[in-house]
Amino acid sequence: MPTRSELANALRALAIDAVEQAASGHPGAPMGMADMAESLWRGFLKHNPADPRWPDRDRFVLSNGHASMLLYGLLHLTGYDLSMDDIRRFRQMGSRTPGHPEVTLTPGVEVTTGPLGQGIATAVGLALAERLLAHVFNREGFPVVDHRTWVFLGDGCLMEGLSQEACSLAGTLKLGKLTALYDDNGISIDGPVSGWFADDTPARFEACGWHVIRDVNGNKAEEVDEALRRALAVTDKPTLICCKTVIGYGSPAKAGSAASHGAPLGPEEAAAAKAALGWSHPPFTVPDDIREAWDAKAKGRNAQAAWEDMFARYQAAYPESAAEFRRRMAGGLPASWPEIASALQADMTADQRKLATRVWGKNALDVLVPALPELVGGSADLTGSVGTRPAASRDIAPGRFSGDYIHYGVREFGMGAAMNGLALHGGFIPYGGTFLVFSDYARNVIRLASLMRKRVIWVLTHDSIGVGEDGPTHQPVEHVPSLRLIPGVDVWRPCDGAETAAAWIAAVERADGPSCLILSRQGLAPHVRTPEQISNLRRGGYVLRDCAGEPEVLLLATGSEVDLAVQAAAELAARGRAARVVSMPCCEAFERQDAAYRESVLPSSVRARVAVEAAASDWWRKYVGLDGRVVGMTSFGESAPAGELFARFGFTVENVVRQALELL
Repeated sequence: MPTRSELANALRALAIDAVEQAASGHPGAPMGMADMAESLWRGFLKHNPADPRWPDRDRFVLSNGHASMLLYGLLHLTGYDLSMDDIRRFRQMGSRTPGHPEVTLTPGVEVTTGPLGQGIATAVGLALAERLLAHVFNREGFPVVDHRTWVFLGDGCLMEGLSQEACSLAGTLKLGKLTALYDDNGISIDGPVSGWFADDTPARFEACGWHVIRDVNGNKAEEVDEALRRALAVTDKPTLICCKTVIGYGSPAKAGSAASHGAPLGPEEAAAAKAALGWSHPPFTVPDDIREAWDAKAKGRNAQAAWEDMFARYQAAYPESAAEFRRRMAGGLPASWPEIASALQADMTADQRKLATRVWGKNALDVLVPALPELVGGSADLTGSVGTRPAASRDIAPGRFSGDYIHYGVREFGMGAAMNGLALHGGFIPYGGTFLVFSDYARNVIRLASLMRKRVIWVLTHDSIGVGEDGPTHQPVEHVPSLRLIPGVDVWRPCDGAETAAAWIAAVERADGPSCLILSRQGLAPHVRTPEQISNLRRGGYVLRDCAGEPEVLLLATGSEVDLAVQAAAELAARGRAARVVSMPCCEAFERQDAAYRESVLPSSVRARVAVEAAASDWWRKYVGLDGRVVGMTSFGESAPAGELFARFGFTVENVVRQALELL
């Protein structure tokens, strides 16, 4: 029987070999954390390599994602569908072992990690999801949702402010099934962290309501075992286990230094490290007895079989709950969804009140939240302003998981990471609100939601200089076009209730990526539409107001500026000029339409084009060309009443008409 050190050394050797072959990567962290990994994955982690999507598996998150070869080694050795050829192709084009873990590429990877701090923050959402689902579906004698979330993280994760946001929230909510193992090796890319990271981390986490286990030797598996057992005994607090480790453990010349962090050891040092570890096997070779000791397929199969047996009895006793659990974990919408969506669209289209789209958004949620139990909402301390809490919602509170609304506090980034975790876990469609201008705080987490192809809905209000007196600190300018530039993000900026309903329906139905709903503070004029126009709302761009015959000029607009375009078209018509108004609430959806439809809306023969949007103007050049005009923002705003600001910056009927006439 191999020793535990030999089992951990298999991980070290695979990391050394893969990084050497790729001539790129991070060997130090995998070498330092190998004993921690051996303890957790062989002794405590509940998982089944044959079914990486088993609903009641534990979730493991490698927050310091540069240590990816540790995770790939674990997945390979325990029996996941990750071959030695995959290990050999570490960091190569098209491989299933990219430089940092990606949830869409590698079986067994739960979270895409790389930006430090996002792994632990996302794990908070995973742990929260488990608690919420358990409250809904567990019954006496049937703990169908009963798993844990485990995280490895390093110094860099704790230096990022995001981790403080998320971990403070986790402590407040008393997420007792969240355990983080801190790889405290004292080294980052630039060298010893003592010069730039000297806080009392254990005390900080204790102050945030965590159970903290100090001074564990992370290179002694038996000490890690004991710490993990102590973590399991505490159920009302998340646990931080502080593991002292040596980065690059086993490397004679580079252990304990930044030299092992982000570059291959080099052939000579790689050989010396293996010799020091007593690993005499050829590269990419793991002896059979070590493989057998690592293999988790039988244990995982038995664990899942026991759960499936329990679930079968649960299904017999509670058939409706069992069916609902299966539906939610599969990500499908209720059978009644088409009727729900159709009624919502019809009602909000027929309602011709002049309301802010943030109000229309709340009205939509008043319908959607009672109908879709998977919707779980929240805001970054702006609930009343962003309208994300419908009347039917119930607040989630510390240690109480019976609700569907989370007060995240002033933690935009942490909120977004938690929403990603809720979506990754399964069973939820998370949505969260803040002011559009503060989406800057969360931009990277929105990007990751797209990279992971997760259904996460952002409600971003106060969408322009229409914020008014709050001034340029609160007036978004570049935010809408910058969000549009993130691949895979659908950005909806509706102009009235009908378009807001369409945006919410599209966001709920879109299962392969995030959506941002950009909503106004100020009331917007409603528009009357034909049945054909209503059917085209979801296409992202459509003809809202047409003219007789071929248009001479196209007026493109979104959100609060659509009415300006409609009024300008009427003025142009009075002057004998033919103008078509195209509302484009979602350019991404419009781009997905076939060429014939796009040509029918924006005929290429009409070169006179004016785009109107109270945001940075350059983005619209893709539609109006260099010879078109954009009525947009080229500067920050000012502090003044909204009406005065729109006039000051050219958002008037007169200016739109003038710009159009100059093109004709």
